[in-house]
Amino acid sequence: MKELVNKLKGDRVIWSFVALLALFSFMPVFSASSNLAYIGLGKGNTLGYLLKHLGHIGIGFVIIYWIHNIPYLYFRAISKGLLPVVWVLLAYALIKGTVIAGANASRWIQIPFIKITFQPSTLAAIVLFVFVARYLSKKRETPVDFKSSLLELWLPVFLTLMFILPSNFSTAALIFSMVLMLVFIGKYPVKYIGLIIGSGVIMLAFFVLIAKAFPDSKFFSRVGTWESRIERFMSNKDDEDNYQIEKAKTAIATGGLYGLGPGKSVQKNFLPQSSSDFIFAIIVEEWGLIGGLTVLGLYLLLMFRFVIASHKATTLFGKLIVIALGFPMIFQAMINMAVAVELLPVTGQTLPLISSGGSSIWMTCFSLGVILSVTKKEEEIAQELKEKEIREEALQQLIDAQIASDSQNVGTEEFSIEDQSNPMKAVLS
Repeated sequence: MKELVNKLKGDRVIWSFVALLALFSFMPVFSASSNLAYIGLGKGNTLGYLLKHLGHIGIGFVIIYWIHNIPYLYFRAISKGLLPVVWVLLAYALIKGTVIAGANASRWIQIPFIKITFQPSTLAAIVLFVFVARYLSKKRETPVDFKSSLLELWLPVFLTLMFILPSNFSTAALIFSMVLMLVFIGKYPVKYIGLIIGSGVIMLAFFVLIAKAFPDSKFFSRVGTWESRIERFMSNKDDEDNYQIEKAKTAIATGGLYGLGPGKSVQKNFLPQSSSDFIFAIIVEEWGLIGGLTVLGLYLLLMFRFVIASHKATTLFGKLIVIALGFPMIFQAMINMAVAVELLPVTGQTLPLISSGGSSIWMTCFSLGVILSVTKKEEEIAQELKEKEIREEALQQLIDAQIASDSQNVGTEEFSIEDQSNPMKAVLS
C-alpha cells in the first residue's frame, strides 16, 4: 500500500480530498439506491448498485492515475484535434442518442457490446475548456483581435454549445458561464466579453422563437420543459419537479443537526433521483446539517487547493487549465446543492464524485488527472531545483575540502622564477 501511495505524483492534498469524497459516496449511494432496487429490479437488493458504483469509482481512479502521468502540455494539441470528434459524438447523441430513466432528452450514447452509456456533453466540456485555455495562453503576448478571435475561439465555443443546448440547457449554460469566467481570468478584453454575452442571449432567444414555430419537432422538445420548470419554480404549482423538491426539502428538514443515521433515510423511498440529482438531500437527512456542511466544506477546500495549484504553476497554460477544469467541478456541486434546497430550478446536475453514474464520475476523474498532471510537473521542477542545490552544495564541500588539503601539503620553501639554476622549479612544485 505504501509503495502504491508513493507512486502517486502531484498535489497530495488534492488526492486526499478526492479520496475522501469518493469513499464517503458509498454510504449515501448504497442507502439511496434502495428505491431504484425495488422499482428497477423488484427485489430490493442494493448490493448490485453498490458494486456498480464501486466499479465506476475504481475505473475513475485508474483514469486519474493514467492521465496524471501524461505531461499536461500534450493536451494543448489534443484539445484541438478532439473538438471535431466531440462534435460528431454530440450530433449522434442528439439524433440517435439513448434516453435514460424516461428523460425527455437524448443525451447518452450506448457503447456497443459492453452496453455502457456515455454522455458526450461531459467530454465536450473538458475538451472545450482545454481548447479555450490553449487559445488564451497562445495569444497572451499579442493584442487580441476581435475579428480573428470570433473565428479561432468563439466559433468552436458556440458550435459546441449548439449541439448541447437542445437536449441539456443547464449543461450548456454552465459551460458558457465557465468559458466567460476563463476568458475574463485570461485577460480577454472586457468590452468584447460583453458583446459575446449579448450575442449568446440573442442566439438563445432566436432558438426559443424557432422552437415556438415548430413545437412538435423532436429537436426543440426540451424548450417546453425549460419553460415549465421556470414557471413551476416561480409559482410553486404541484407537479413532478415540485414533488421532488418538496421531498428533498422534507428530507433536509427531517435530518436536523445530527441526522437520522446512515441508511435510515425515509425520503429515499419517494425521491425518483435519490442516488444522483438529489443525493445531497439524502446526505443531510441521514447525516444532518453537520454532514451537509462537511461535504460543502470539502468542495470549498478542494476549490481553494485548485487556486493554490494554479498560483504555483509556472506556465500560463498550466494556470488556466487548473482553473478551467477545477472550477466547473465545484460550481456543479454548488448547483446540485442549490437545487436540493430550492435556490435554483431542477437542472439535472449531479454531485461530482458522490452521485452515482458512470460518465459523470469518469469525466470528473479525467479533469482531476489533468490538474494533477500540472501539479506533478511543478512538483518535478521543485524536486529538480532541490536536487540541483544539493549537488551544488556537495560540489562546494568537495572544493573546500580539496583547497584545505592543498593548503596543508604546501611546504614552507619559497620558489621564484628568478632562480637561475632551475626556472621551472616554482611551477613544477
